[in-house]
Formats: sequence, C-alpha cells, structure tokens
Amino acid sequence: MYYIYENDKPKFLEQKFNIIKIKGNKIILPNGDKTDKQLEKLAQKTIKIMQNVNNKKIVLSKELQKKEKYINILQSYPLEIIDGKWLYFMLLPEILEYILQGQNMKKEETIIHILVNDINENMIQLLNLLTKTYKSICVVTKHVQKLQKIEQQILDETGTVITVMNNKKKSLSKAKIIVNIDFPEEFVNQYIIYENAVILDIQGNTKIRKKRYNGIILQNYEINIKRKEEYEIEEELFYVRDLYEAEFYKKQPYQFVREKIKKDGIKIASVYGKNGNFERVNHNEKIS
Repeated sequence: MYYIYENDKPKFLEQKFNIIKIKGNKIILPNGDKTDKQLEKLAQKTIKIMQNVNNKKIVLSKELQKKEKYINILQSYPLEIIDGKWLYFMLLPEILEYILQGQNMKKEETIIHILVNDINENMIQLLNLLTKTYKSICVVTKHVQKLQKIEQQILDETGTVITVMNNKKKSLSKAKIIVNIDFPEEFVNQYIIYENAVILDIQGNTKIRKKRYNGIILQNYEINIKRKEEYEIEEELFYVRDLYEAEFYKKQPYQFVREKIKKDGIKIASVYGKNGNFERVNHNEKIS
C-alpha cells in the first residue's frame, strides 16, 4: 500500500524537474499548478515506482483526486486506486440511515429503489439486510428473471417480499430514494425519475439530463471513526474513508466487513454530490 500526496513546500529543483520523493510507503510529488504534460510525466514516474516496488494498491490525497489528467493515466495501468466506492457499497445501510434522519423520514415508512444488474453475493446480502428494516425494497434490473429466483430466496429467509421491475415509465416515477449500484448514466436516463429524488450514485459519474430534475445526486461521503488518533496526521491530506477502505481486502466476506464496520464505530460525517451538499446538523435538516 502506498500513499501519494504533494509536498506543499518543494525545493526549487524538485519543482522545476518534477522530482518525486519516496519516504517509506509514501510517494511525495512536487506541489503547484501543472500543465497536462507535466501531470502526465508525474503519472508515468509514479507508475514506474509502483512497478519497481511490485505494488498495485494506492491511496491518493484529496488534492490529487482533483487532478483528472494524473488519475486518468494511472487508471490506464493495472493499479488499484482506493476511492471510497467499494466502501460506499458496504456502508449503504449507514448512509441511507443518515439521509433519512436528515429528511425526517422513518425506515418503516420508506421504500428504497435499487438499480442493479450484477446480482452477486454481496448484493444478495445487502438486500437481505435492507429488507429487515425498510417498508419495501424495489429492485430495478434488466435481469428480472434471474432476480426472481433471489426474490424467493429472500422471502424464505426473511419473510419479506422485494419487488422486481424494469418499467422505464413507472419504476422510478415516484421513487424518493434511489440507490444506483451499477447502472451507467445512459441507462439511468432512460427512466422517468421523480423530480425530487435523492440518488445515491455509487458509480460517481451519473448526471440526470431531465430539465425538471431538482433532486440531489450523492456521489461522495466522509466518515468518522473511533480510532481517529490513527489518522491524526493523514486526515488533513487524505479522506478518512479512503484510509479506512485501504484496510480491507475487497474479497473479504460481506458479513466480515459489516461486523468490522460496527466494531470500529463508523459514522457518516457528511455526504455530498453534484447538485449540492448535505451535511446533517440535526435530524430536521433537509436536502436541498
């Protein structure tokens, strides 16, 4: 695991020649405004370093995550860039609860609409978990027949019925809370969407092109953790969510990850996205 950030006080030669420094498991880039060509060179140097140390897992600082050219080149190589998306899925129960409290909505009165095509074991575990606490779960998918078998499995295990649908005119027309697991933007925009819907966008790149859509698309979040002292220095440079996600292997069982989340006392600090921020101060705050 390597952590990459910028030196806020680089020496003149480091700045001029884009010299990268390595300290332990930290890669330090020269700070300052850079052209796309300079960012490309830095990215190529970073890749060579990762190849030499035979490591593919990296965490980028908050500032580096804003540099699209640098990230795009890194993503063209087989590197695992920790960006919080995997943890977003694992924290969906907590993020949903955070949003509902901010909206003054009750779980037992709320219907959650989920957009998903890849029905894997983690997805089944999530559905099992959500059906126990929410009024209803509606799954919108292109693989209706495949999910109908899982629908029966969930009914047998929890006694709860999930609704499976794929009607582009009706499925999301009244949906107030939508979770987009893996639908690309072009698929999402084929559906009629409730104009004030709150969309949890795990993909992080969805934009609703309907002019009447006034809701918010939540594409990012931050967390608080009981073991905050471990991140005292790094949290100024990195998102705590990324530092925490880096502790996991993504093939670990869903239940193991959920138990660790509870044990570590993970709380949602804020959620935010394209159409605005939602940082809950009290349970009566509204998303706008």
